Amino acid sequence: MKTAVYSARRYDKTMLAQANEAAGHELRFLEDRLSRETAILAKGCEAVCVFVNDTVDAEVLGILANQGTRLVATRSTGYNHVDAHAARELGIAVVRVTDYSPNSVAEFAVGLLLAVNRKIARASVRTREGNFDLDGLMGFDLHGKTVGVIGTGKIGTIFARIMAGFGCTLVGYDRYPTPAFEALGGRYIGVDELLACSDVVSLHCPLLEETHHIVNAAALARVKRGCVLVNTSRGGLVDTEAAVQALKTGQLGGLAIDVYEQEASLFFQDLSSTIITDDVIQRLVSFPNVIVTGHQAFFTVEAIGQIMRTTIDSIGAFARGEELVNRIPD
Repeated sequence: MKTAVYSARRYDKTMLAQANEAAGHELRFLEDRLSRETAILAKGCEAVCVFVNDTVDAEVLGILANQGTRLVATRSTGYNHVDAHAARELGIAVVRVTDYSPNSVAEFAVGLLLAVNRKIARASVRTREGNFDLDGLMGFDLHGKTVGVIGTGKIGTIFARIMAGFGCTLVGYDRYPTPAFEALGGRYIGVDELLACSDVVSLHCPLLEETHHIVNAAALARVKRGCVLVNTSRGGLVDTEAAVQALKTGQLGGLAIDVYEQEASLFFQDLSSTIITDDVIQRLVSFPNVIVTGHQAFFTVEAIGQIMRTTIDSIGAFARGEELVNRIPD
């Protein structure tokens, strides 16, 4: 099946090609992001493979449909970058990767927490410059601290399991409580209570209308003073401007994020030789108690391999007219 693969980085090309060896689909790798200007590059392709920062809105979908595209496969679990309603109206099926290594994201969230709390990145930079002074590097023990987990699906529960190993008290908030979280000793409470009592808050919920800016100025005013916030889920969960203000006042003791609500113009590209005009991200990285990474929590051999295999399997199922088990819900 002829497939245009947008936002294709070197690892995408290598690992998707490996996953495709037995299937033999015709893959057209494109480094460009999908947009109304680049949609023409998929002309003649029955399928289009995209990533989280591609634009898959009604206008783009209309162009793709007119060119013969009937399937959009996103190499991600989240699909808020796809206009599902428009796709359905145009007769385009949309599939995603419903499950890949949840350990990769959970482990990275713990790594971010340790890095921001124990000032690991700052210490590494110092020692490279011959500075072995400890001033400004003091953190706190995680043992005995309360960790709030917002979103206790697979990733959130694995994160909670790791934190339980540190000897933390676990509290969680989720519209759909899970026995697995409670089996770890976790206790479900309201989100306001969670924010007020947690020394660490980690976000693992999807980006929905009701979760957009779930951490906003009002929420940050309620957090336990000095709380460390970790976000490896979706950038839109956090009102970044409000987080900056909370950092300035000390209400937020630390911030570690792998996602950012305006990341589409920044992430997955090398901007080291350009002037970054996003003032918010520039302010964030200037704080000594902030760590920002470029949406890499998923980036392990195991996770990428599973993402590519699932994507190829979905394309194959569509080509054969089979049920699409990873189709996004209507």
